[in-house]
Amino acid sequence: MKTILLSKLNSLRVVLFAVITISVMNVNAQEYQFKNSSLEYGSSGADNAIYRFPSIDATHDALVTIKGRSSVLVTLSNFDLTSSGFDKAFQPRVSYNNGSVSSASSWWIEFEIRFVNKGTSTLSSLANIYATGLDIDGDNGNLREFNSFYQSNYHILENVTNLSVASVTGTVSNVNATGKKFTGVTVDHPGIDTSATDLMTTNVYMNVNTITIRVGASTTGSSGSTQRMHAIWFKNFTFTSPVSTLPVKFASFTATLNSNNNKADLRWTTASEINVSHFVVERSTDGANYNDAAVVFAYGNASDMTTYNFSDNLSNVESTVVYYRIRSVDVDGKSMYSETRIIRISKQTDNAITIVTFPNPVTSEVRITIPANWQNKRVVYEVLNANGQVVKKTEMSNTSRGFYFVKVSCEGQTAQQKIIRQ
Repeated sequence: MKTILLSKLNSLRVVLFAVITISVMNVNAQEYQFKNSSLEYGSSGADNAIYRFPSIDATHDALVTIKGRSSVLVTLSNFDLTSSGFDKAFQPRVSYNNGSVSSASSWWIEFEIRFVNKGTSTLSSLANIYATGLDIDGDNGNLREFNSFYQSNYHILENVTNLSVASVTGTVSNVNATGKKFTGVTVDHPGIDTSATDLMTTNVYMNVNTITIRVGASTTGSSGSTQRMHAIWFKNFTFTSPVSTLPVKFASFTATLNSNNNKADLRWTTASEINVSHFVVERSTDGANYNDAAVVFAYGNASDMTTYNFSDNLSNVESTVVYYRIRSVDVDGKSMYSETRIIRISKQTDNAITIVTFPNPVTSEVRITIPANWQNKRVVYEVLNANGQVVKKTEMSNTSRGFYFVKVSCEGQTAQQKIIRQ
């Protein structure tokens, strides 16, 4: 075995080292900060205008497009209000009919939020996005605010909530998009209190790069308070007595290699199921692009533990690493993902290629020992998160705590090892 030094080569030493400073998102990241927006395209407050929120985390920006509004009477008096509420939240202030109406009315403005690589317009899917609508209340009269979230995997409400929930269909860009509309109470709650979970809802998105949200209000009569600030905080809050629309709760998921028959034995257990139609077994050889490997029909509705098994034939798989995840699909077509599991296939042609990473756990620097015959060849170093996604190559910094995978490739040969960041 030889060891490569990525930053420099010491010709006087036989053993060379690869030093990688790791910079990746926290695998369990639950917050994206929407601050310091700037207009990037179009006219301020107009349809199709695009704003950029820079550095919502270490590696991503968010591009927010005004997709449309219910009528010309709807105006955006402030794209992201920072003088009140929470600066880290996206806080558009929407006005209708110059701030007042004399009869029953309803209005909204729609935003499309795209998650992109930092400083670019290149879409980047995020494993988990928690979009929480805060302080969905009223004007102490005839007005009720509402937030609509489209195509989320599931939403969470307080067990005793003051929000009413209704299914909605259709966005400006997709007439078939489905979502949930959360309508508040007429009572005005001063300020924005994140402990008022009875006026909050968290919508969870998994493995997506674009989400669509509508904010607005409706009245049953006259109101002089139709200029309303809405707050969407991309953070996972704790509900004291949560009620989740999660169609399935995965209790466990394992993937093991059966060397006797060259199959991957997959086993997953659900703690509960609500209107689940089926499970799709998805397989990948690079941790980014997945294909459907099988469909397993679900029990459907269950409150007890239910176990499923599937064996995937790996005879025709050339890669030495295979990634698996389970996608549950409910009867309404919505879906959510399990965690990702990885198995390594031993090939007779790979001469038992292995790498060694040290120290492990790692604090700020990891050294990688690679096979001797890889020396003086082009070697690719990658860091993968727990979902199997490549988060950085070669040079990285400021890693969050958690576990990661280091993957090294050379001329079609690949080796990887799990590391722990403490």
